[in-house]
Amino acid sequence: MATDWNYAKLENLGRTRLSANFFMRDFLHSEIAQAHGLTNAPDDPELAIEAGRQLCEQVMEPIQAAWGRVHIRSGYRSPAVNELGNRLKLNCASNERNRAAHIWDQRDGNGRLGATACIVIPAWLDYFERTGDWASLAWWIHHQVPGYYEMCFFKQLCAFNIRWYEGNDGNRTIKSFLINPDTGDRSALINKGQVHPHYASMSEQQRYAAALSVLAAKVE
Repeated sequence: MATDWNYAKLENLGRTRLSANFFMRDFLHSEIAQAHGLTNAPDDPELAIEAGRQLCEQVMEPIQAAWGRVHIRSGYRSPAVNELGNRLKLNCASNERNRAAHIWDQRDGNGRLGATACIVIPAWLDYFERTGDWASLAWWIHHQVPGYYEMCFFKQLCAFNIRWYEGNDGNRTIKSFLINPDTGDRSALINKGQVHPHYASMSEQQRYAAALSVLAAKVE
């Protein structure tokens, strides 16, 4: 159901509160849309808001409560914006792969709802730039934020996609385009629930010890 967007409708959409600290407007900015004159807004606002609320309540809020302000690099993408980004090779997966991910207002092939945002955690950034360590943060989220389904880490700013998914069966995935200092490669920390052998025998706190140190220093 395509929506005929105008200023007033976009303003009202942006004011929609998704959780205690996040609003729909936080997730609508798109450099692709801005550069190419597109409106990055959903065809089905109600479905996008439903998915966005789950992402914010189950994933974004717990992260921000522990780490402070979360910077949103990318959130919702309309099918038109995502298709253009994919066609121009602007780091967008196909629309088929992004349904129930960055395209919040379309269910996936299994009829499941989902929502993805690409975020940066400023409180982690200085440590990451000194060490290259992204894995400790990923493990902290894995063990402390059970509402996430998938994460994928990128080279700039330790930014990462994080996804809420209605079909979360507990077999979660964490992958990265970055070398992992712990293993020396880009292997997934977890692939559909299967833990990388390097971490298999570690306790939870051993996996994210560095994240605990950064959090402790933040409190001091």
